[in-house]
Amino acid sequence: MPTITNINDLKTIAKRRVPRMFYDYAESGSWTEQTFRENTTDFDQIRLRQRVAVDMTGRSTKSRMIGEDVAMPVALAPVGLTGMQCADGEIKAARAAEKFGVPFTLSTMSICSIEDVAEHTTKPFWFQVYTLKDDDFMRRLFERARAANCSAIVITVDLQLMGQRHKDIKNGLSAPPKLTPKSIADMMTKVTWGLGMLGTKRRFFGNIVGHAAGVKDPSSLATWTAEAFDQSLDWARIAKFKEMWGGKVILKGILDAEDAKMALKVGADAIIVSNHGGRQLDGALSSIRALPAILDAVGDQIEVHLDSGIRSGQDALKAIAMGATGTYIGRSYIYGLGAMGEAGVTKSLEVIHREMDLTMGLCGRRTIDEVDRDMLLIPKDFEGNWQE
Repeated sequence: MPTITNINDLKTIAKRRVPRMFYDYAESGSWTEQTFRENTTDFDQIRLRQRVAVDMTGRSTKSRMIGEDVAMPVALAPVGLTGMQCADGEIKAARAAEKFGVPFTLSTMSICSIEDVAEHTTKPFWFQVYTLKDDDFMRRLFERARAANCSAIVITVDLQLMGQRHKDIKNGLSAPPKLTPKSIADMMTKVTWGLGMLGTKRRFFGNIVGHAAGVKDPSSLATWTAEAFDQSLDWARIAKFKEMWGGKVILKGILDAEDAKMALKVGADAIIVSNHGGRQLDGALSSIRALPAILDAVGDQIEVHLDSGIRSGQDALKAIAMGATGTYIGRSYIYGLGAMGEAGVTKSLEVIHREMDLTMGLCGRRTIDEVDRDMLLIPKDFEGNWQE
C-alpha cells in the first residue's frame, strides 16, 4: 500500500483504477476548462500569516453547518455517478462521512438510491435535487427524502441547461458504461473495479429508474434527462420547491451577489458559492474569488458555504478565514473512493483534517471560531479590477 500524504496521491491511484470515462467525468470542466483550473489555482494566490509564541495546545476543528455539529467545516458535496467510481460508491462515501462526523450529500443522479444510503447509515444525510419540470416526481422525491430522514435539501440552481464537457462526449459517458471496443479494452485493465461492479446490483440511476414517469430501464433514461430540466426556472419556482420540502434548504450554485440576495429573499437556510466545479459556465469567476462580494452582500444574514476547488485542508481553511461558514469537497473524496473505496474516502478526510489542524496551529489559531481574515494575506486585486 503506497503512503498517502495528500489528495494528489489518491488522485494518482484513482486514475489507474477507475475506467477512463468515469475518471474523466469527475476530472473535467466545461469548454476550455479555464474556470475548472482557476478554482484551484486562485487558492494559491492567498497566503497565510505564520504566528509564533502562541499557545497552540487544545486545538479543535469542530464547528456547525446549518445547526448541525460537524467534526470540521467540510461536507461531502453531491457528485453524480459516484457509484461508478467504485461499486456502491455512495453507500461507502456516506458511511465514511458518518464515521468521521461530517455531512454527506447524496446526488439525485446517484447510482445508489436514497433508500440504499439510508439503509446503510444511521445518521441523517443531505439530499441534492435539481430544478425539474415534473412536480409529481419532485414531490415524491421529497417524500422519499423525508422517509429516509434527510435533514436538509440542497437545491442545485445552476443546471437549468448543461454545460458542454468535451471529455464526456468523446468518452460516450453513460451508466452503465457503453460497451465499445475502446471502453471494453479500458475496463479490462481495471480488474478491481470490474470485480466490484460484478458483485453489486446497483449499476443504474437508483433515484430515477423505476421512479420517474416512463423511465422503466436505463435505455429510457436519456430521453427523460433531456426533457426533465426546467430552463424556465425562476425564483418563484425555487420558493415552490422550498415549500414542497418544508425543511432546511441550501441553495447550491450562487456566484453573484444579486443572486445571493434573492436566495435570502426566498428564505434559504444557506447558500453555496459554487460554479459547479467549473462544469457549467466556463470563463466564470472561481468560487473563492466570488466569495468576498457575496459575503459583503448577505454574509451576516445567511450561512454562506463554498464549493469548487478545495483540494486541501489549507484551501478549506482559507475559505473559512475569508468568512464562509462551511466548505464542500467533491473531487477530493471521489479520488479517495476511486483509489481505495470507503477507506479512501476516510483517508481523504483524514488528510484534509490534518492539514487544517496543523495550519490552524501554525497560524496561531486553536478553534474554528478564531479563524478569521487576519490570518490571510490576500492580493489587493484578488476579486478582479473589472471595468464597469
